[in-house]
Amino acid sequence: MTEERLSRLRHEMNAEGIDAIIFPTGDPHGSEYVAPYWQARQWITGFTGSAGTAVVTQDEAALWTDSRYFLQAAQQLQGTEFTLMKDVLADTPSITEWLMRKMSAINGRCVAIDGMVTTHAEITAMQERLGKIGVTIRTNYDAMRMLWHDRPAIPSGEIYCVNKEYIGESTSAKLERIRKVMHVHRAEALVVTDLMEIAWTLNLRGSDIAMTPVFMAFLCITTQEAHLFCNGALTNEAQDMMRKAGVQIKRYADFPAFISSLDGRTMCHGATTAYNIYKNIAHVIDEPSPIVSFKAVKNQKEIDGFRQAMRRDGVAMVRFLRWLKPAVAAGGQTEISVSDRLEMMRRDAQEFRDLSFSTICGYQSHGAIVHYTATQESNAPLKPEGLLLIDSGAQYIDGTTDITRTIALGKVTDEMRHAYTLVLKANIALATAPFPDGTNGTQLDALARSVLWSGGLNYLHGTGHGVGWCLCVHEGPHAIRMDWRPEPLHEGMTVTDEPGVYLEGRFGIRTENTMLVVKDSETEFGTFLRLEPLTLCPIDTTPIDFSLMTEKEIDWLNNYHQRVRNELLPLLTEEDDKQWLHEATEAVHNS
Repeated sequence: MTEERLSRLRHEMNAEGIDAIIFPTGDPHGSEYVAPYWQARQWITGFTGSAGTAVVTQDEAALWTDSRYFLQAAQQLQGTEFTLMKDVLADTPSITEWLMRKMSAINGRCVAIDGMVTTHAEITAMQERLGKIGVTIRTNYDAMRMLWHDRPAIPSGEIYCVNKEYIGESTSAKLERIRKVMHVHRAEALVVTDLMEIAWTLNLRGSDIAMTPVFMAFLCITTQEAHLFCNGALTNEAQDMMRKAGVQIKRYADFPAFISSLDGRTMCHGATTAYNIYKNIAHVIDEPSPIVSFKAVKNQKEIDGFRQAMRRDGVAMVRFLRWLKPAVAAGGQTEISVSDRLEMMRRDAQEFRDLSFSTICGYQSHGAIVHYTATQESNAPLKPEGLLLIDSGAQYIDGTTDITRTIALGKVTDEMRHAYTLVLKANIALATAPFPDGTNGTQLDALARSVLWSGGLNYLHGTGHGVGWCLCVHEGPHAIRMDWRPEPLHEGMTVTDEPGVYLEGRFGIRTENTMLVVKDSETEFGTFLRLEPLTLCPIDTTPIDFSLMTEKEIDWLNNYHQRVRNELLPLLTEEDDKQWLHEATEAVHNS
C-alpha cells in the first residue's frame, strides 16, 4: 500500500513541478497528538508514532524520528522504500542538510510543505538555507487533497465547561491577566492557535483529539473582546459562560479571513504559529504567548484536583497490580489483555473520562521499545518471569495522570536487578534534590542521569515533562532534558520524574511518578524548591538489589510507601486489595 501511495504522490509532484515534499507531524495548532484529518505523515509512511517527519523525492523516501521510536519505526518501515533517519544522532543529517545535498545532486528547484502544519520559524530557517542553492519552498500545496480520498473530516465534537469545582480562576480573570501582558507589548490583539492554551483560557474542554480533552479552535483576544473560532457546538452552559466573558463565537473556517482583516499590532509567535497563519497577519509583534507560562503553574484548586485524581488512579493501580502476578502465573495473559484490564479498572471510577495516552505495555524485549504499542501481531504472551514495563495514565474530570511501573513477574536476572536498582536510584536522586527557584530542567537532568552514567548506562529520552491539568499529558514550556531547556521551574508546576534503561532485544525499565514543584526552604540565598510525588502507587521492591541502595534512598522509599498506604488504604473496599497494599508497602531494609 505504501508503494502504491508513493507512486501516486510522485505522479502529482511531477505534474506540479515539485522535486521534494515534506510531511511533518502536525496540525494548524502545533498539537503533539493530531486528529486523523492531519495524519498525512502516517498515511504516506505507515509509521504510527506520534513524532516524525517524512520527505519524498522522485527517487528516495526518508523518515526522521527521535529515539523513542527508533525500534518501532525500523519495524514499521521494513519492506517499504522509506529509510529511517535517527534524529539527533551525530551521523544523521538534518532534513535541510539532506535536502540541500539531494536538490544539488538533481538540480532541484522546488520543495513543498504544508504551511498550515509547519511553523513560521521552521519554514523561514529552511528557506534561508535552501534559497542559497536556488531552491524555493511552496507552502500552499496540500497533496492529501488530491490523494487521500477517504480522508476523515475535521473533528467537530461538543464543547463543554470545565467542572466548576476545580476551575480556580474565571475566564474573565484569565483574559484580564493576558491583556495586561498585551498592554506591556502595546499589542491590540493576541492570536492563539494552541488548543491547550485556548481550552485553558476559556475553561472549556472537548473531545476532538483522542485522549486529550481539547477542541478544534482558534482564538483572537483583543483589548476589549475575544473571538473564538470553533468547529464544534458549545453546550448551553458553555455559551452562557462565553457570553458573560465577552467571547464571541464564530466558525472555524472563518479564521483565515478574520486574521487577514486585522490591522493593529498583533502578538503572534513565529516559533509556534503555522507559517500560513503568521504570514497573513499585517503587523506582527513576535512574542511568545503568555498563556503557556500561566497554565503551567497550577492554582490551588487545580492542585487539589490533581491529588484527587491521583488517589483514584492509585486505587485502580493497586487493584490491577494485586491481580497481575497471579493472573500471569495462571496463564493466558498477554500485553494487550493486561492493558485492557488496567483500562477497565480505571473506567470503574465514575470520574474517568479517557486514557491520557495509549498504554505502553512491553514485556521483556518489548520493554526496550520506549513508546511500544502492542498489536495483534506483536502481542506477547506473559510468563511468570522477567520484567513487564507499563506506562499508562488517565483523564479524570479533576486531573490528568501519568505513571510508569516496571514489574518483576517472577525470576529476574542479575543484569535486570542491577539496572532496575540504578533506575530507581536515579528516580530518587531527582525526587530528593532541593534546587533554587528558577532552576531549569536541563540543570536538573544530570541529577538523575548521572546515577546511570556511573554504571555505564544512559537513556535518550527526557527525564521529565510537564503534565497538563485536564489537558495534554505532555505540557511545556518546562521540561527536564539533556538538551537545553531554558524555561525555569516554579512552585505549582507539575513535572514527571522518569529515568529509564533500555537494552535492545533484552528488556526495558522505567520508573515514573508525576511530581509537583513545592517550596522546600527559604535561606539567605533565596527560595529553594523540591519535587513532591503526586502519583500514589507502590514501587515493586522484589527486583531491587539493596546492596546498591543508600540509607537515605531506602528512607525515601519507605516514607513514600507509607504515604501511599495511608492515602489509598481508606479508599479500598476489598480486603484482598488492602492486604496486598500492606505487603507491597512494607518497610524494606538494606540487608
